Amino acid sequence: MKEKSKIVDDYLRKIELIKKHNNHYYIKDKPIITDSDYDNLKKEVITLEKKYLFLEKFGSVSEIIGAPPSNKFAKVKHLSPMLSLSNAFDDKDMEIFIKKINNFLNNDESDIEFISEPKIDGISATLIYEKGKLAKGLSRGDGEVGEDILENLKTIEEIPKTINSNTVPSLLEVRCEIYIGKKDFLNFKEQFANPRNAAGGSLRQKNPEDTKKIPLKYFAYGFGAMDPMKFSKQSEFLESIKDFGFSINPLIKVVKGEKQIEEQHKKIETLRSSLDYDIDGLVFKVNDLKTQKRLGNTSNSPRWAIAYKFSAEKAITKIKSIVIQVGRTGAITPVAKVEPVTVGGVVVSNATLHNEDEIERKDIRIGDTVKIQRAGDVIPQVISVELSKRKKDSKKYLFPKRCLCGAETKKEFSKSTKKLDAVRRCTKGYECIFTAKEKLKHIVSKEAFNIDGLGKKVIEQFWDLNLIRKPSDIFKLDYNKIKKLEGWGELSINNLKSAIIKSKTISLDKFIYSIGIRHIGQENAKILASFFGSIKEFTNLFTLKKRKKILNDLEELDGIGETQIKSIYNFFSNEINNTIVKDLSDKLNISNYSIKNVNGKFSNKKLMFTGGFKNMSRSEAKMIAEKNGGKVVGSISKNLDYLVVGETKPTKRKVEQAKQLKIKIILEKDWNKILNS
Repeated sequence: MKEKSKIVDDYLRKIELIKKHNNHYYIKDKPIITDSDYDNLKKEVITLEKKYLFLEKFGSVSEIIGAPPSNKFAKVKHLSPMLSLSNAFDDKDMEIFIKKINNFLNNDESDIEFISEPKIDGISATLIYEKGKLAKGLSRGDGEVGEDILENLKTIEEIPKTINSNTVPSLLEVRCEIYIGKKDFLNFKEQFANPRNAAGGSLRQKNPEDTKKIPLKYFAYGFGAMDPMKFSKQSEFLESIKDFGFSINPLIKVVKGEKQIEEQHKKIETLRSSLDYDIDGLVFKVNDLKTQKRLGNTSNSPRWAIAYKFSAEKAITKIKSIVIQVGRTGAITPVAKVEPVTVGGVVVSNATLHNEDEIERKDIRIGDTVKIQRAGDVIPQVISVELSKRKKDSKKYLFPKRCLCGAETKKEFSKSTKKLDAVRRCTKGYECIFTAKEKLKHIVSKEAFNIDGLGKKVIEQFWDLNLIRKPSDIFKLDYNKIKKLEGWGELSINNLKSAIIKSKTISLDKFIYSIGIRHIGQENAKILASFFGSIKEFTNLFTLKKRKKILNDLEELDGIGETQIKSIYNFFSNEINNTIVKDLSDKLNISNYSIKNVNGKFSNKKLMFTGGFKNMSRSEAKMIAEKNGGKVVGSISKNLDYLVVGETKPTKRKVEQAKQLKIKIILEKDWNKILNS
């Protein structure tokens, strides 16, 4: 025990040292040890983690990223959120992106005009001008709230402090990317790890005079808030702000169609190494601003833009073993444990093998020499086997037919593809301890309950100690037992208590997302929350008779298809699931779903749609209704205010029902008049 205690003390001491050096490096921008000494320290910690598995409960050095945000700058809410972009990695991803846009717009044409721009690996910032004068400058922060770094941004001489033009909008928010050129970085490489760190570190300086010493540059690429709106196209906006004195990337180009997109992507990728700034892909945006507005955003990213990444980084390594992981939906995922190799600046020791079919198709075996790739931030994957290096006694890998819990696994039949799914799944749900554990990790995640201090490693630790076995256990933790655990002091326990108490109040859509119904993501959860309205209505799914009627009504709900309905049916047909969800909901304050905009054309009104529209998709019509304060429902009742009837194949039964209940019917031509009024 003494030896174990000594190892723990040594490990924790080194972790604190790393945090201390991170603080000097990222916050103070004054490292007190050399990069090589820091790297050696980190290697020592990684070696300890690999050698002594009992250190897992303290987390991992891989989880320590940078340093916590400083309180050097005031926090300011963005006028409009700075969303992240979804990624495309090949021409098929781009094809799907364009198809989704056309489906949403109910558009048969594929020649949408896009504007392409290099995706610079820098620091995002936003500049706010009031009557032509630079009034605020914010970092991206978490997308909702940024840091006030105006004085530091002002040190970049090329950024206009005043816009001398009669055509400048009264309020203009310009989004830009701050960077340091590769050549300039050579003078600072002893101070910073890479150009991006140099840009970020200099913008975090408390004293703007220190920031001024770094030759920062920028490119303006977009806008946030603007009043009045003076532009009809993204390209027009960029040309105008170029006249205002802003720096615009010279490689920006307007393209149309998949062929031109691919040509531009390949062209810029060949120029990549010759540029004086780091780029990792191209951003493609719908050029027409009205179309951008129509498309709107999902929870995290705009529907009208995507980052098309360049070719993935590749490396050669050897598979040491293949292990099986069980996901929160019961998915059985094989993972290759490989000899550590650096791919794109990151040391990789695991690579996904996706599923049984993928292993079969590529004939992947333990002991094989393989080529792996890492595209963007995704998990590395095995792309091919070096067959010439395979040993003669190599044996074919036999994929296990049982879950780690011992239960049989199965592949579901997909009605859309008319084939069996590639993924094997354990069907035991919460009865499978491996699935149950992963469901807990999902429930505490940022997108669900967002409980700080209750991350994946802590869930593992509390699971092993039998402190948490089902979601409701989170809200009745035995803190006296936790106090006795190594690494848990009074402060960390109080912080955990506060985070758990805070999480007890949750919106209906987040609750629905958190319980982990297969095929129900954040957007689906919002649609369902809008349909049910309250947790009381949602829990009617527990009852078989009510469930059948609800699922029948869901068939008419845009955004919820046959796959989602089947998944909801399967989930609530399991009594253990029902018990777990009920026990959890009893401990929470779940707020009713509410429409944010209550002053629109359909404020506090319930609408239902039937039939196809000529000028827009049902998805867009639904989004417009909700933006105008309406609630879209999936069934006709006396509480319905409007039945909106499209010209293409409306359901006659619904129209007749609406007439009998004296519900106002809005024809497509009337709908268009209302929107244009």
